[in-house]
Amino acid sequence: MKNKKLITTVIDNIKTLFWALLIAILIRSLIVQPFYIPSSSMEPTLLVGDRIFVTKFSYGYSKHSFPFSPNFSNNRFFSKKPKQGDLVVFKTPADNRTDYIKRLIGLPGDEIQFINGNLLINGKKVIREKTVSNEFIRCGNFIVNSVTYLETLPNGIKHLATYNRDGTLQNTNLYKVPDHHYFLMGDNRDCSKDSRFLNEVGYVTEQNLVGKAKIIFFSNDTNISSLLKIWNISKSFRAERTFKGLK
Repeated sequence: MKNKKLITTVIDNIKTLFWALLIAILIRSLIVQPFYIPSSSMEPTLLVGDRIFVTKFSYGYSKHSFPFSPNFSNNRFFSKKPKQGDLVVFKTPADNRTDYIKRLIGLPGDEIQFINGNLLINGKKVIREKTVSNEFIRCGNFIVNSVTYLETLPNGIKHLATYNRDGTLQNTNLYKVPDHHYFLMGDNRDCSKDSRFLNEVGYVTEQNLVGKAKIIFFSNDTNISSLLKIWNISKSFRAERTFKGLK
């Protein structure tokens, strides 16, 4: 009797774990997924150590909505078009596995170019207003003297973008966004590997869109301390960024 009761208990626990895991996978795949920001390419909007929630339903679903990107279909279901200025999580075209987050700058058919340090979309200079003249922004292991602007995209969306004061990004080729693709860039313009690097990221197909970043739910300054060092959490925890909405 004891063995039978033990077996029944084990089976019940396995069932409970199975359903809990299934529900977690469905929530992660269809509703919302947490992501960690490991790089400085989106400063000042997103900082290293930010943890964000990304809505999976914002653009519909593809194979990349699910863990390990199972190759069950090349279609997108319940597809919704992203908007210029969205903070988009996507799978990089180079390997279809790595998650990147960048800002959507160019829609299909748009022409993107930098001339004399100014961003042009379809031949028109993006309006920008200087907000901070001397701001030190992280770029990998370096701290860079930067200028931050409030940029206004053609659809009226405003966002912060930071440029190196030395002006490393002055002029580029003309990028013509193909059909069913998007052009995405980091807000830390001189410290971001994005669609400007055609051989490494390039134009992102709509199939590779994962979701839209909505909110920072937790932030810890890893430059001060890791989360593993609980005793330092009071120094590294960024309380002002908790539950901060993203735009």
